Amino acid sequence: MTVVYPRKLESSFGTMSARDVLKQVVRDREIHLLTLNRYRYSEQRSCKDLTDLIEQLDGKCPQLIRDLSRHISDEARHAMWLTDLLVDIGAEVSTPPGSSYIDEFERLLDREYANPAEQLDDFVISSLAAINVTEKRGCEYFSAHIYALKQAPQTEENVKIRETIERILPEEAGHVRWGNRWLAEMARRSPEHAEKVDQAKRKYAAIEQAAFVSGMDITLGAELRQVGNLLDIANTLPVWQRPQYLMERLPRTLLAPDLQRTRITAVQRAWERDPKMFVERFVPMFLAGLTQSSQHSAKSNAASRN
Repeated sequence: MTVVYPRKLESSFGTMSARDVLKQVVRDREIHLLTLNRYRYSEQRSCKDLTDLIEQLDGKCPQLIRDLSRHISDEARHAMWLTDLLVDIGAEVSTPPGSSYIDEFERLLDREYANPAEQLDDFVISSLAAINVTEKRGCEYFSAHIYALKQAPQTEENVKIRETIERILPEEAGHVRWGNRWLAEMARRSPEHAEKVDQAKRKYAAIEQAAFVSGMDITLGAELRQVGNLLDIANTLPVWQRPQYLMERLPRTLLAPDLQRTRITAVQRAWERDPKMFVERFVPMFLAGLTQSSQHSAKSNAASRN
């Protein structure tokens, strides 16, 4: 059975692991607090999304509904811990600015099962694969965050942040194991089920990667790289579904209104904080995205020829 892990971030400085990213994050308190607030928002929002899933199941698959209810309880507790932490250290708990990983993930979904009752197994496989890949990303970044904090100065605030994330990580890892077990169980039902599980893993891994990158990549050329990610997702779908999927999402991907707003905010903040650094570091990083976009296009063209 296919095993899928989150891919590294391709940045204007090269490939960056979660540890590379979090090492930079913990050095800047403003970005650090913004990252923690994004964690809080994601945990809070997942309660709503999992509740929606239970309502869609509408009593079908009671064992899964029970497990999802426990999952909601965990996520609500994580949101509570993070909210307490942020309030205690004087940070904001408002809706995070910029592109939303969750909103982008949902935008890229194909919503193939309008009535779950008619294709229950397919709906369950699709839902579990989507949950599983996002939980894996969360575990990767929580683990990297703990590692980065252990290397950082052991201030009272950093210790408090690390202890909070250390409380959350084991339960998130448990969610990944839970999803793996459910998907393995679905795959064992028949060769057809096994094929559907593998296809769902590939599809949602591509969707998750595109959603993740959309919130991290604001440099020039990001729109074209997002189109490349959109093509990666389309290639996991049956051939007859690809044109409609692309046509429905291509205009917004090219215009990328959320990306434009994020860019403006990032430029304003960088200039206000340190004009000298803005000129020496931010502008070259921003422009380097064009080179990365050219390289991404070359790789995509080579892959399509092969």
